[in-house]
Amino acid sequence: MKGSFCVIATAASLIAPQAFAAELPLKAPPPIPYYNWAGPSVGMAGGYGWGPSDQTDPGIPCSYFGLVGPINDCHHPVVTADGSYSLSGGIIGGGLGYNWQSGPWVYGVEADYSWANMTGSSNTCGATSPIPHSCGTDLQSLGTLRGLLGYAMGARGNWLPYVTGGLAVGEVQAWDSLYPSSGSDFRSGWTVGAGLATGLTQNWIFQVQYLYVDLGSSQMFNVVPGVPETVSVTANVIEVGIYYKFY
Repeated sequence: MKGSFCVIATAASLIAPQAFAAELPLKAPPPIPYYNWAGPSVGMAGGYGWGPSDQTDPGIPCSYFGLVGPINDCHHPVVTADGSYSLSGGIIGGGLGYNWQSGPWVYGVEADYSWANMTGSSNTCGATSPIPHSCGTDLQSLGTLRGLLGYAMGARGNWLPYVTGGLAVGEVQAWDSLYPSSGSDFRSGWTVGAGLATGLTQNWIFQVQYLYVDLGSSQMFNVVPGVPETVSVTANVIEVGIYYKFY
């Protein structure tokens, strides 16, 4: 009888701790930290751009070509040296920014400046003139100062689709072979676009964005003495970048 009591007591001592442990709540794993987009950042980006450029003028007097009236295809008092063509080429540069965050909403400001090699030309500028000729435009640099508004998404909030827009500046060079003549202009305009950023780590950010850029139109040179030539430039730019975010 005494031996049976010992066996029962021993079994109870083995079962009781296990039953007590089963009643304890399981400890939840630590929560995944939510990604923090706030703070300054600096990085590099590169990509490709394309878009139209137009050259226009008020018209060249037929007398410039030694023509008067409806002879030798000069049917109007003036003829133009107008041209239209597409620009395309690469772009690479650097930028910096600062973001603030309120819940999932992220807002900030970004500035960048890039070397560009977006060029284009046409061999039929002044197609209606007695002397069709070549003309072209080069976009040699591009910078922006933009505001940003995004919404953090994903389980960790480390995906950020955003919209952006603001000021654009660029160095434009244009030429015309009729005279020949050329000019350059550092001009300002505007830009608007959208992008997607992802936080690879708390410090490193990968970004893809699209920008539409309009640098407007302005007089660049005289296509012939006394006849101003106006050049317009717009561009679509797609670029990818890697940025380091400071805490």
